[in-house]
Amino acid sequence: MSERGGHGVWDFGVPEGEPIAHGGDLDAARRMFPQAPEPWLDLSTGINPVPYPCPPLDATLFHRLPSVADHAALRAAAARAYGAAASCIVPAPGTQILIETIPRLVAPSAVAVVGPTYAEHAAAWARAGHAVSAVRGLGEAGDAQVVVVVNPNNPDGRTWPASTLLAAADDLSARGGMLLVDEAFADFESVDSLCPYLRPGLVVLRSFGKTYGLAGLRLGFAVAEAGHARRIAAALGPWA
Repeated sequence: MSERGGHGVWDFGVPEGEPIAHGGDLDAARRMFPQAPEPWLDLSTGINPVPYPCPPLDATLFHRLPSVADHAALRAAAARAYGAAASCIVPAPGTQILIETIPRLVAPSAVAVVGPTYAEHAAAWARAGHAVSAVRGLGEAGDAQVVVVVNPNNPDGRTWPASTLLAAADDLSARGGMLLVDEAFADFESVDSLCPYLRPGLVVLRSFGKTYGLAGLRLGFAVAEAGHARRIAAALGPWA
């Protein structure tokens, strides 16, 4: 394989850089503190340390691809849990893949990320070629066409009323924009989820593993109006 300047086929405009270091690396912590008593209580991630009890799994589940019926049942369960129509639910192998995918479905835009917050949001939008700015509140988003809010926010715990976020979504939608609300920690705080109040300018992310302490089961959801949901699902591809 030949390269014609730059990095050849690898030169596709994605910024270089080290991956963001996140919590949850207990192996590294054990190496640093080998005499520490076990078991460790990992406070570096917002994952429930008391996992939901898992029943024994049928070994045949590992022998085949998920069926259409399996996928439909998962969407139906999520629809009941989040108060949205099943056609508006997009299952994914964790919300991180949704954070990476959605920016690639949006034309290059000015993106405001309300922070400080989970750093992967800004990084994903920047990697997709958007102009990203960090703001302290919704009122500072200015003319941004996309606004990203984590509600409740990680790490400072700030929350926004549903009425405030829905008004922002309506304003952005009127300008052809989008409000992305990450509700990964919504089950830990008494906030009103926006999932039952979908509109054209709104996409909501929900996490499964944090609440139920099952982070190893990579599962998350995008919740959006049916047309947007179909676009996100198509971008993820089959069996995602």
